[in-house]
Amino acid sequence: MDEVRSEVDVVMEKTLKAEIVITTDRTMMTNHHGKEFIGFMATGPPIGIPEFLWMYLCCPKPKVDEFGRPIEAPYGLRKIEAALQDAGFEAHIIDPDYLDRYIESARILMIGHHDFFAYCPPSSEWWLLTGREPVNRRSFFRLMESEAVQRMKKRGVKIVVGGPAAWQWLWEPELVERWGVDVIIDGEAEEVVVDVAKKLLEGREVPRYISVGARESPAIDRIPLIKRASVNGLVEIMRGCPRGCKFCSVTLRPLRHIPIERIVKEIEVNIRFGVRGAILHSEDVLLYGAYGVIPREEPLLKLHEAVTSRVESLAWAHASLAAIVVAQRNSKLITKLTELIFSRLNQNYLGVEVGIETGSPRLAQKVMPAKAAPFKPEQWPDIVEEAFAIMHEHNIIPAATFILGFPGEEPDDVVKTIELLERLKPYRSLIVPMFFVPMGLLRNVKSGVMGMKFTPEHAEAMRLAFWHTVRWARDIIENFYLRGPQYLPIKVILRFFLWYATRKMKSIERVVISKLNEKTLAIKTGA
Repeated sequence: MDEVRSEVDVVMEKTLKAEIVITTDRTMMTNHHGKEFIGFMATGPPIGIPEFLWMYLCCPKPKVDEFGRPIEAPYGLRKIEAALQDAGFEAHIIDPDYLDRYIESARILMIGHHDFFAYCPPSSEWWLLTGREPVNRRSFFRLMESEAVQRMKKRGVKIVVGGPAAWQWLWEPELVERWGVDVIIDGEAEEVVVDVAKKLLEGREVPRYISVGARESPAIDRIPLIKRASVNGLVEIMRGCPRGCKFCSVTLRPLRHIPIERIVKEIEVNIRFGVRGAILHSEDVLLYGAYGVIPREEPLLKLHEAVTSRVESLAWAHASLAAIVVAQRNSKLITKLTELIFSRLNQNYLGVEVGIETGSPRLAQKVMPAKAAPFKPEQWPDIVEEAFAIMHEHNIIPAATFILGFPGEEPDDVVKTIELLERLKPYRSLIVPMFFVPMGLLRNVKSGVMGMKFTPEHAEAMRLAFWHTVRWARDIIENFYLRGPQYLPIKVILRFFLWYATRKMKSIERVVISKLNEKTLAIKTGA
C-alpha cells in the first residue's frame, strides 16, 4: 500500500538530535575524487562543458551515512564540530542535500567556507577574465536560497557563518540582511564558537561580527582533535607563519607546532573512516619544529616516519621556496624526505602549493621582506628558480601562484615577474596568476581586485603562466597525478578541457596580435 513505507524509506530518513547543524555548499563538501588539486576547478566557471559535468569533475557528491553525515568533511568544519561536541552540544556536520531532515530539530545553522563569494584568488581571476561567475559562488548561492535553509530561517534558526573567508561578508551587507545571517565569526573560532552557541541557545544577544584576534587564538592543548574524517585526510601540523608577509592574514596568528602524537591521533581517526591518505597542512611544512626560518632535520624526519608508517599516500599543503633551498643546501633534507616518502608509499611524486608572489626584488623587499629569509630579498628570483630545480629533480610537483596588482606595483616589477616565469619553463609545475586581494596588514589598501589597472605586462605574465601550465599539466596528468583505470573518465574530461582552453587561448592571441599589427601599421602610415 502507498501508506506503508518500505524499510529502506525509513532508514533513508533517519536523523540525529542535531540542535546545531554544520554545513557548507557542494564545492566544499566533496573530496574532489580524492585529488585535492582538482578542487581548484571549483574556483572557475564551467569552461567548454556543461556545469553539471564540471561539478562532477571537481565536486562529486561524497559518501554519507544513514543520517546524512558525510564520511569526509572539510577539516575546519571538523574542528568546529569537535569543539561543540566536546562542550556537550548535539552538533553534527550534515551534507547540504540532507538539510531538509533537520529543519525541525535545528536551532543553529553554522556554515563555513574558504571563498563564500568568489572574491579570493583564483576565483576572482577566473571571474574577471571570463566575465562569468565561478561555480563556487553559484553553488553557495544555491545553498543559501535552498528550501531547507529558507525554512530553517523562517522557524527562527540562527545562522552563524565563518571560516577563512568570513571577511567577505563585510563586502556583502545586503546579502547578510537578505539571508538573515545572525553572526559572522572571523578568525580561529574553536573557543569562541562554543560561547556563541551557548548564548544563542539561551536567547542572549551576540554581536553580529566577531573578530578573533591573535591573543584569543587557542593554545595547542585547547584545539580539539577531530572526531570524524577530514577531506582527503588533511591534518594540521602547524598554525601561523613567522615570515610576516604583509598581504597574508595567517601571519597575524601566533606560531604553534602541533605535537606528533596529536597529529597521529587525527590520522588514525581518518583511517578509521577509510581515508588512508594524508595531507600535512601548514603554511610551511618544512618549518615544522623549527625555531625560525631554518628547517630542522630531526622533527621533520620524525614526523614523516610517523606519518608514512600509517598512511598509503602523502602530500604537503604548503611549503616556502626559501625553506626548500636552505633545507637542501644545508643537509640534503629534501632528498632524505622524498626518499623516505617514495620508498614507503606507493607514489612517485609529492604535491605541494608554493608562492612565487613576484619576480621583483623591489616588491619583495616592500611587501614580503622575510619571504626569502634566511636569504636577502634581492636574491628572491634566484631562490625561486633554485627551489623549482630542486623540486623538479625530486618529483615534487608544485602548484605555484604569483600576484599581480600589489600596492605600489610598477610596470618594471611585472617585467621582472615575466623574466622569472621565462626562467621557470624547464621545471614541472602548475603556475597560476592571482590578483592582489586586500588582506593581512594590507587589508584596507585599494589595489588588485579593488582597483587594479590591467596592463600589457599583466597580460603577458598571464599568457606565459597559461602556456607553462598547459604544457606541464599534460605531463602531470599522464605520468603522475591520475594513475589507474578508475581515473580514466576524469582524464578524458581534463584532456578535453586542456584542448578547449588551448584552442581558445590561440584564438585570443591571434586577435591581440592582429590589433597590435593594425596599431603599428596606423602609426607607420600616419593614419
